[in-house]
Amino acid sequence: MLIDLLYSQVMPVIAFQVVLLGIIISNVFLLHRARRHSAPAQFPPVSILVPARNEEKRIAACVQSLLTQDYPDFELLVLDDRSEDATRQILADIAAKNARLRVLPGSPTPPGMLGKNWACAQLAEEAHGELLLFTDADTIHHPGGLRAMVTALLGEDADLLSGYPRQETQTWGERLLVPFFTWASVTFIPLWLAYRARLTALSSAVGQVLLIRRAAYQSTGGHLALGASAVDDLELARRITAAKRAWRMVYLADLVTCRMYSSGRKAYAGFTKNYFAAFGYRLLPYIFVFGWMLLMFLAPLALLGAAAAGLAPAAWVDELATCVGLSILVWWIPYSVAGIPVWLALFYPANILANSLVAARSLRLSLSGQVTWKDRPLERPRWKWL
Repeated sequence: MLIDLLYSQVMPVIAFQVVLLGIIISNVFLLHRARRHSAPAQFPPVSILVPARNEEKRIAACVQSLLTQDYPDFELLVLDDRSEDATRQILADIAAKNARLRVLPGSPTPPGMLGKNWACAQLAEEAHGELLLFTDADTIHHPGGLRAMVTALLGEDADLLSGYPRQETQTWGERLLVPFFTWASVTFIPLWLAYRARLTALSSAVGQVLLIRRAAYQSTGGHLALGASAVDDLELARRITAAKRAWRMVYLADLVTCRMYSSGRKAYAGFTKNYFAAFGYRLLPYIFVFGWMLLMFLAPLALLGAAAAGLAPAAWVDELATCVGLSILVWWIPYSVAGIPVWLALFYPANILANSLVAARSLRLSLSGQVTWKDRPLERPRWKWL
């Protein structure tokens, strides 16, 4: 009977949730510890690099927040990636009043390259800093952000530093979709193991904030070597790991804010590009992971409903309630890391359902070569079974 089969998985799910809680708690400790270093005697020069395409609504706020950084030695380069709106003019107006800002015109994307990867490669080519900070045009930075991030990078003796900005969401579509990547990263990647084992499969980064040493960036081939990769942040972290260099994640919710998408519809389209790509286009692991999450988070609720309707034994309720309570904790703690309102953790069933729909769409469009981003088609990927 289906109900009995689902119930037989409750104890394994509870055991798995306890393991996840252990990972989450240790990750939170490491994320905060990376911020507890003393400032260096001298800060190295930094190049802040921002690719921008059709960002007229957000680019001014982003650039102004970067220009006001409390950091002794930095330059700001923004590349207009062939925008079709007022982005270039807005940048030109700001640059006319601030010599620290350099605006670069983007050249056409060559075959075999993703637009963002090509934009970042052009920016890196023009940069002069010892450290490179890649950040997105939809981010807002606290004045002390760059100083704190460089301090963490040097204190951790890392080659790449990334972290979790505060994700701003205003519509229900955004609330159900945007937090998922942060949640999955904090929940399923044990940083203490990833830092020591240096396995590429455990590498992590968030493209909204990537601080990297120039030497490490160049040794991996930089964004130019990423080609058509749709997850440039993860791929760059994996290359850093493969090169036996160190990467670290850090708590950034108090330093950087990002509204990644301005609507649920745009979030739905944007994450379609990323989900299957984040798994390296590996079909069976992709299907298994999303299938297991559906079972782990939705089956206990379904069984509780069955028990309430008299279709399942009342004796099951305690175990099922424990499972649901653990589920809320598994969502609540990572949400606090990303500065997401923790009451949204109560809506985790809707979150899982919404993201599973995106995952299915990502799989379908990726396999058929129909994925697009910013009005430009992406190359059809080569998928693998494992």
